[in-house]
Amino acid sequence: MSNRNSDHCLFAVPKKGRLYEKVTDMLKGAGVEYHREARLDVAICKDLPMTMVFLPASDIPKYVAEGNVDIGVTGIDIVEEVGLDVERVMDLGFGKCRLCVQAPVANQIKDAKELAGSRIVTSFPELTKKFFDPLDAEKGVKTSIRFVSGSVEAACGLGLADAVVDLVETGTTMKAAGLEIVSTVLETESILITNPHTTHKGMVDLLQHRIEGYITSKKFVMVSYNCSKDILDTVCKITPGKRSPTITDLTDGGHAVSGLVKKGEVVKVMDELHAAGARDILVFELSNSRM
Repeated sequence: MSNRNSDHCLFAVPKKGRLYEKVTDMLKGAGVEYHREARLDVAICKDLPMTMVFLPASDIPKYVAEGNVDIGVTGIDIVEEVGLDVERVMDLGFGKCRLCVQAPVANQIKDAKELAGSRIVTSFPELTKKFFDPLDAEKGVKTSIRFVSGSVEAACGLGLADAVVDLVETGTTMKAAGLEIVSTVLETESILITNPHTTHKGMVDLLQHRIEGYITSKKFVMVSYNCSKDILDTVCKITPGKRSPTITDLTDGGHAVSGLVKKGEVVKVMDELHAAGARDILVFELSNSRM
């Protein structure tokens, strides 16, 4: 990016896989529009002074920390592993999983202390070392940590390791390899990061507000209903909203009330409102928001 336009904010996006798809959907919902040509890793945004750069998720913290790009999406696990100076702008709520110590089920290991001094294979050597160092010091041993870039779960079966440290999302791959979780090293998810010294702070703030609004719209629906004055306090407790419900006086002396409700709770809330005496209960999907 030596010929970069200094007026453009550079946004690093994972270039492939499930994380790429999640980030693409999020950016579309946040109104970030661009067209990526086939086999090209750069795309210019249509209505914003921003250029999208598509990189491996594991490289994004380095590019952000060194100022090659201004903002990016990656995982907490990757940021913690590389240990570089980046600013964590916000959590994105997807890509959630755990970095775990895993050992063969047949070995019946229940405490990570039992693995101190043994052979560990992982794609996260720094986090693994940080986890085992205090256990090693306690037992006076040295854990052997070996790096592999993929198929970590196969290491025990191949005789390369006594245990592994790897990411667990559903646990399907772990169970298929005959492994079980002994201990959790780190809880992780996708996050938005920026360079602390970026000259595009205004664009970073704009993107944060847009993404926050999109995330809110995916988590909540708007519930609207009518009620009489005597039950207003009761129904408002059922739909308190994010800050407070919106209340409008009606010509018949009643009130129209609306408030945000979490999607997973909306059916229960509608039942409670109806039982309390609310009527004309409607639910509206949100396409976007600003809070």
